[in-house]
Amino acid sequence: MSGNEKEGLDASDSDFDPSDEDDEAADAETETEAEQPADDAAEATEAEPTDADTEADEAAEADEAAGPQLDEDVMPDEQSEADLLIPVEDYLGAGVHIGTQQKTQDMERFIHRVRTDGLYVLDVSMTDERIRTAADFLANYEPEQILAASSRQYGRFPAEKFAEAIGARVRTGRFIPGTLTNPDYDGYIEPDIVVVTDPIGDAQAVKEAITVGIPVIAMCDSNNTTSNVDLVVPTNNKGRKALSVVYWLLANETLDRRGAEPTYGLDDFESDI
Repeated sequence: MSGNEKEGLDASDSDFDPSDEDDEAADAETETEAEQPADDAAEATEAEPTDADTEADEAAEADEAAGPQLDEDVMPDEQSEADLLIPVEDYLGAGVHIGTQQKTQDMERFIHRVRTDGLYVLDVSMTDERIRTAADFLANYEPEQILAASSRQYGRFPAEKFAEAIGARVRTGRFIPGTLTNPDYDGYIEPDIVVVTDPIGDAQAVKEAITVGIPVIAMCDSNNTTSNVDLVVPTNNKGRKALSVVYWLLANETLDRRGAEPTYGLDDFESDI
């Protein structure tokens, strides 16, 4: 089901994260290696961040440091704030809308506008909608058959809390090659679906999901390509607060669709700096 041209399951903050990889190199690695089965001898590679990546993340960091910008234009005028899962101010305060200074053709439809400082602004109404869609999809799976993966520093804690909340499995930090593809590896698992924080940082998990044919839900920023993603959740995927909010909402919405009462608050998903 993975590896679609755009996206197969289409339903209709930011603290600086020091774990950024070079976007173009990682994307190229994912696409070229997706055709090759991973094994226990494979090595995951990480490229150094480019100057453009660093500048974009530093700009996002400065943006959050300035505090919530409640007058931000973050979604079309025809969209009603009353229809959102949380007030738009809460999305703004977490920096969910703050993209990078780069955009891909894949993510263009999720971008509302570009700011004067060159940062792309993600449409939070689409973020909200896709969280609901992802929850609808995840509710169809047995909890233990869902795998959350996050190599990004600021995605690790909320990914772990997400897995704890819905009963899923989780792998954070470096994704060991062969986790999904090598039955001889002690840590081998066979999930039915994978949720990743960033298709670039989590390229190994995405590659192995493609190899074994399981769908991928990914949190994608303006600079991500989505050819190997089945369901995109557009968001700032580099920020501590943004990732906490999105993982928290995704957990609560998934529990709601199962008929379970959410017992976690946003504070439970926020890691210490």
